[in-house]
Amino acid sequence: MPQLAESLVSATIDKWLKQPGDSVELYEPICEILTDKVNAELPSTVTGKLVKILAGDGEKVDVGTPICLIETADSDESVSDAAVNQTQTSGSRNAAESSEEQSTERSMRSRLSPAVQQLAAEHGIDLAQVQGSGLGGRITRKDILSYVESGKKSGTVQARAVNMDPKLAVRTTGLHLAETPKIPQIEIEKAIPGRGEYFIDVTPIRNAIARNMRQSVTEIPHAWTMIEVDVTNIVILRNKLKDEFVKREGVNLTYLAFLMKAVVNAIKDFPIMNSVWAVDKIIVKRDINISLAVGTEDSVLTPVIKNADQKNIAGIAREIDDLARKTRDGKLTLNDMQGGTFTVNNTGSFGSILSYPIINYPQAAILTFESIVKRPVVINDMIAVRSMANICLSLDHRILDGVICGRFLQRVKDNLESYNSETTLY
Repeated sequence: MPQLAESLVSATIDKWLKQPGDSVELYEPICEILTDKVNAELPSTVTGKLVKILAGDGEKVDVGTPICLIETADSDESVSDAAVNQTQTSGSRNAAESSEEQSTERSMRSRLSPAVQQLAAEHGIDLAQVQGSGLGGRITRKDILSYVESGKKSGTVQARAVNMDPKLAVRTTGLHLAETPKIPQIEIEKAIPGRGEYFIDVTPIRNAIARNMRQSVTEIPHAWTMIEVDVTNIVILRNKLKDEFVKREGVNLTYLAFLMKAVVNAIKDFPIMNSVWAVDKIIVKRDINISLAVGTEDSVLTPVIKNADQKNIAGIAREIDDLARKTRDGKLTLNDMQGGTFTVNNTGSFGSILSYPIINYPQAAILTFESIVKRPVVINDMIAVRSMANICLSLDHRILDGVICGRFLQRVKDNLESYNSETTLY
């Protein structure tokens, strides 16, 4: 079981895609695994034949624990070498030890980390030509980088493959996602006669949600505040641009993109909102990475828009569409889920007009954008019908107070109400 991420130390085998006796190609998925954050397929790091399964379906496996045995060409050579050495009665002890060391070295060289495979694939490097400096001759990232550097000097490094076969694509997370991965089905135990209830098995993702929510509400002293915003100009602007945007970008232009841009610009003015509590200090994050709460039928996940402050409205809209689609299709990677510094949730998408969100631990705050509703409001002592929406903010009262959060929400309100027909998306 590979090291999937720093925060993940184990994974659960959901289903084996290969059985003993099946041939296995390099990077070919051999089993489906479940983690606290994503569900995906685990690729083989070698080519050979699956000999034995060591971890069955439903078994939780720690990182570094063997899950199966795959017979490779290297292992066949090792067996042959050993047989020859056993028949040589005149062979010296030193020769036998040397043969054993070479066999061990071949075995270790065949153990390649996903990072090494990805780096080698990017530069089109034949790993057989690389001298490994790791334990037992294992090839490390440093060896690949050194080989690339020496190749640049001599002009022998192969060009990076442009049209690579998708089946051979390598990802730094060590995970290969299927074309249509499925969210784990909820397994219900057989109903007991005479009892008006049934049991639902808790999935790893649901267990992680329960653990994180409990940690958030027990460790963070939550406070809550709300502000009302006039989004009439945004409604008019979006209606004006949405058709052209779909034709140009191929994705929908949602209200959430405008909100997120307004929130990001407000965080720039109030960077303390982008922080975490560290007992004896407060850590303010320089990068503004917005976690986007996306709900499915059986879970809520928070994929991250990295460096959101460097994106325009169009760029944010593309990111929202991509992450939402990947979440609902079950194609999120661990990298998609990491690094968030502030969370935004579009609860208005299902008609909510008021909500009290739980903070996405260990962040300092979470903001919800409620449903847009036409309401009569007073403008210059006259009643007008305007498109209004509530924005709710839950805050960590160890870090944030009412004054700073009130000013932050007011800045978000000002940013949203400053949109007009002249606002550009790019």
